[in-house]
Amino acid sequence: MDSKENSRLVLDDNQIAMNLYGEKGSNLKKISSELNVKINARGNELTIFGKERDVIIANKVLRELYDLISDGYKFNQRDIDQAIDIIKSDPSARISDVFLKKVPVSGGKKILSPKTINQKKYLDAIQTNDILFGIGPAGTGKTYLAMAMAVSAFVNNEVKRIILTRPAVEAGEKLGFLPGDLAEKINPYLRPLYDALYDMLPFEKVANLMERQVIEIAPLAFMRGRTLNEAFIILDEAQNTTSEQMKMFLTRMGFNSKVIVTGDITQIDLPDKSSSGLIEATRILKDIDGISFVFFNQNDVIRHKLIKLIIDAYEKHEDKMPLTGRNKRKIEETDTK
Repeated sequence: MDSKENSRLVLDDNQIAMNLYGEKGSNLKKISSELNVKINARGNELTIFGKERDVIIANKVLRELYDLISDGYKFNQRDIDQAIDIIKSDPSARISDVFLKKVPVSGGKKILSPKTINQKKYLDAIQTNDILFGIGPAGTGKTYLAMAMAVSAFVNNEVKRIILTRPAVEAGEKLGFLPGDLAEKINPYLRPLYDALYDMLPFEKVANLMERQVIEIAPLAFMRGRTLNEAFIILDEAQNTTSEQMKMFLTRMGFNSKVIVTGDITQIDLPDKSSSGLIEATRILKDIDGISFVFFNQNDVIRHKLIKLIIDAYEKHEDKMPLTGRNKRKIEETDTK
């Protein structure tokens, strides 16, 4: 059992200290609640009471948030949640290394930054590797951040094209006959890619770039037989690729191109007898230089905080199941780390 402990923290600048505390001490109350500690503030001096580990984490979160404010960073209560998660997962981490990393998109008019350690690792790995796999649950920013890096690379003339693709696999339900031509039939499967793209570039610009085929969104089957040079290529929902499809996709890569593969191995919609090409790739490609893997977990989820609890609950449920299906996939993932 952790022993009771207290820690004293003295802040140099009274105004920055007040900004750290929040209106009527709202930020201190949030940190106290999240970490189960008591924080007393007297002027620019804080005293933290609680279990030793919780006190250490609270002290570091407060010190690092204070430093961020000193550097001009304006944080909100959602950032406090992320800061606590970062220090909980890695007490040696620096919050500023995560929050202050910037990705300019749309000609620098929009700035994105990571919110977790793994998101920062992901962005760093995209910059330093030609092929990167981002694997983890929904809501961790795998596709969105990859899209941001693709747009950034394009506006900075690092690539000439952006190619976005995903397998057209139904998510656990049969949709039946879909009307329209081929483009209209596959459009529902590609909608999440359009959504992320429209969030980063004006609608008219996206339409113009797609008309010129500078940006291409297509089902995975359309990749066969092509060689993609000077392109930023993203394969989304890769857990629904077969072994053959994954090999076909990865061998489309041409000169001066970058490939990002994203997927969630707990949400495979392939028929039971099919093996996921994503899972197989983690085993086959793990030792190749220039290919990197970043694994996300529930601590990286940046949607509603209930999503983290849902993911955690399902993982605990699956831990009690026989070593087949998704449990077996989880073990295979761990083996690649």
